Amino acid sequence: MSGNDFRPGLDGVVAVETEIMEPDREGGSLRYRGIDVEPLIGKYPYENVWGLLVDDDLESRMPDPEPYEPPSLTGRAPADLQSETARLSGVWKLGKLNEISDEQAREDLGRLSAQMMAIVARSARVADGHTDSVPDAVVAAGKTAAEKFLLRWRGEADPRHVQAIDTYWICTAEHGLNASTFTARVVASTGADCGAALSAAVGSLSGPLHGGAPAYVKPMLEEVTATGDPERWVRQTLEAGKRIMGFGHRIYRAEDPRSRILKRTAEELGSPQVEVAEQLEQVALKALQERHPERVLATNVEYYSAIVLDVAEIPPPLAPAMFACSRVAGWSAHILEQKRTGKLFRPSARYVGPATRPLAALDS
Repeated sequence: MSGNDFRPGLDGVVAVETEIMEPDREGGSLRYRGIDVEPLIGKYPYENVWGLLVDDDLESRMPDPEPYEPPSLTGRAPADLQSETARLSGVWKLGKLNEISDEQAREDLGRLSAQMMAIVARSARVADGHTDSVPDAVVAAGKTAAEKFLLRWRGEADPRHVQAIDTYWICTAEHGLNASTFTARVVASTGADCGAALSAAVGSLSGPLHGGAPAYVKPMLEEVTATGDPERWVRQTLEAGKRIMGFGHRIYRAEDPRSRILKRTAEELGSPQVEVAEQLEQVALKALQERHPERVLATNVEYYSAIVLDVAEIPPPLAPAMFACSRVAGWSAHILEQKRTGKLFRPSARYVGPATRPLAALDS
């Protein structure tokens, strides 16, 4: 690419070389450090997949969260997560990435990743109207991070809900240089501490274009169910210029492999929404292909993520925070990888504003 080329949104610009994740652009499989993710599900829980991404070791695990009581939670999990993660930098006196060893950075990331999950669970409990915390002994009885998350939130953990969350977290633990991961790496490149990098990443996925889309899928399916006519709903939605959430991806030219895994999980867990989701999916794919024959708009991860999260009775507003819980693994791996490069991000901008002019020009 020449110095004069400009790509809005840095689309397609290679900004880093990474050993962490390789997307199969044709939609065949999802690989973490060269390992196909699909066979891992049900064999290794999320915390071991965290170890694969961060340490390249499936026997390594994300630690359990240490005792910590956030001083003030609002019940709005994404905001609570961002503010409390940043706050931990001061509470734990985390060192700057350019001043600490790789080993210390990895320890900081493990502590933060585990605590971030606990913060989301506690915030969700506040949102449910509870003012008490679940006793540590109850939480400690959980066997996996997903089970402990539910115990910390609800005081109980339905096995179906545990499976749904664990599968979702594994499928969405990492996906290359997306907006939040790029944000984490940019902040890490400045030498900021791990809490700063992770809290910045959380902020970058609070919008519906990255991480928040599953929150819109369930209401969409409810609308389709109410009308009883997926074809009419799709036609009216597209004619109104609105977006059908859960279709199309910047990376894949075919089916998103994560969608395939999550759809199968939704079926296995007996989701009552699978039937209407399949009906809408078929109609939407046909309509989108007719409108945009020049590009592939296949089902993406967000579509069936919403259904799997619904199996676990995750309210739609909590979806971005659940995505953040899953992505702590990928973010941590990228922060460590960025630390080792020692290179500050400093892209260029092309000025397209007014030419040189006198101050008087603003007074006219």
